[in-house]
Amino acid sequence: MATADRDRWDPKHAARGAAEPAPPAALHGREALLPVGGRALDVACGLGGVAVWLALRGFDVDAVDVSPVALAAVADLAAAHGVGDRVRGLGHDLDDGLPPGLSGHAVIVCQRFRDPRLYPQLRAALAPGGLLVVTVLSRVGSASTGPYRAEPGELLDAFGTLRVLSHHEGGGEATVVAMAG
Repeated sequence: MATADRDRWDPKHAARGAAEPAPPAALHGREALLPVGGRALDVACGLGGVAVWLALRGFDVDAVDVSPVALAAVADLAAAHGVGDRVRGLGHDLDDGLPPGLSGHAVIVCQRFRDPRLYPQLRAALAPGGLLVVTVLSRVGSASTGPYRAEPGELLDAFGTLRVLSHHEGGGEATVVAMAG
């Protein structure tokens, strides 16, 4: 599947142009929830806006994506903002799970990538006291269906064992912000 995913995403990322460092939407106005430094994981990082934003806040970031075009853009963005040494791009097909060896992350962000098989791995990769931010497409408030849209309550079911700080479903999107105990 990796080749098909790369073939699908490389042209999309190439057409988008450069990203700017920005927090995940679920953290707008909630930046105080971030722990102070440590390792961060940006799952399906795309062009790297969140990864570089985290690096600018002192995190050492593992940025995972299947697309070499995206990872090159992440490296360029990180270098342009003086944090190239803090962002490590990892080319990996998430259909195979998370890359081996990822654990102890103070922050994990996953935006717009949904694979319920990853949910236990995301929980396991989170350090005690770590912050998890997940946003996926949802069937709640959307006429669209399909494998990329979460079922109602899916994120709470998956991450409810963490301390849920915020949860929202509606408008075709579901978000959870949670902290490990």
